[in-house]
Amino acid sequence: MIASRRPVRLGVLGTGAVSQIVHMPILTDRPDVEVVAVSDADEPKARAIASRFNVGRVVADEELLRGELVDGVVISTPNHLHEQQTLAALEAGKHVLVERPLALTQRGVERLLNAARASGTVLLVGMSHRYRPDAAALASFIAGGELGDVYQVKGSWLNRKLHLTRPTWRQNPEQSGGGALMDLGVPAIDLCLHMIGYPKVTRVSAVTFRGDYEVEDAATVLLATDTGAAITVETSWSYFGNEDRQFFRVMGTEGSASLPPLQVYKQLGGRPLDVTPRQPVPRGVENPYHAAYRRELDVYVRAMVGEREVPLPEEQRALMAVIESAYRSAARGRESEP
Repeated sequence: MIASRRPVRLGVLGTGAVSQIVHMPILTDRPDVEVVAVSDADEPKARAIASRFNVGRVVADEELLRGELVDGVVISTPNHLHEQQTLAALEAGKHVLVERPLALTQRGVERLLNAARASGTVLLVGMSHRYRPDAAALASFIAGGELGDVYQVKGSWLNRKLHLTRPTWRQNPEQSGGGALMDLGVPAIDLCLHMIGYPKVTRVSAVTFRGDYEVEDAATVLLATDTGAAITVETSWSYFGNEDRQFFRVMGTEGSASLPPLQVYKQLGGRPLDVTPRQPVPRGVENPYHAAYRRELDVYVRAMVGEREVPLPEEQRALMAVIESAYRSAARGRESEP
């Protein structure tokens, strides 16, 4: 256990958008954290970000992963690097928070789970959507049986269409592992399954649409589970609207719920009644996106110093099995089994 008398020493791998918008501002603002160094394949960018957040060192990835500079790392590099970088950090006895996906395959996830068991260190996957106050409240409501038996879940994660001057790593299948399904479907399917206790998925059917790049621009996925619940997820990088849209709905035998905003209705006295739990008023002007990341990073730091138990992300094995099955289904034009 790290002595709580000094700040935990963290290194940040990858200085892209998520690091600049949430990881670096939140971590460098904490008195119990010292961001010792950053690394990025784009060294000039890394130096600019380090200067902006008063981080003293820019180093190579290997120095952060295998050296003695830090107690833990936050990994937000392109998807294809997650598994190898996480494995290197775990084998060096470091704590790891890695952005989704944990690995591109079910087998990759299994390798990392084994490494985390052997190292005894923290392994947390960046599923920040779970830490949204509304999502956490809804998951608790469902776990308590308030909606009865859940028979249908729908998730929608639609991002506005962006006109890129040139493709990024997300449009490169070797670096991203896929398009909208990998980028948006991973968190959307994870949240749908998480909210209803991660039942076993028995059948997967998927249809994808390919736009201007080598990866899919949109995907629609239908999952059948061993509890009888059906899950439908739609994702797209080409939504036309004034802002990105995320929507989730849960239907049960005793009630239904949706978010955002969080709304819960139950059948009481022969008519639907609004039983939405009251949500705490957010501090200042922080939006749910930032609030979720703040909670997630707090869990990570507290787990590092032994103040909170964080179970290994065993469910990520099932999640990536579903993602792999969805890609098989879309390619073959027929249902697939995880």
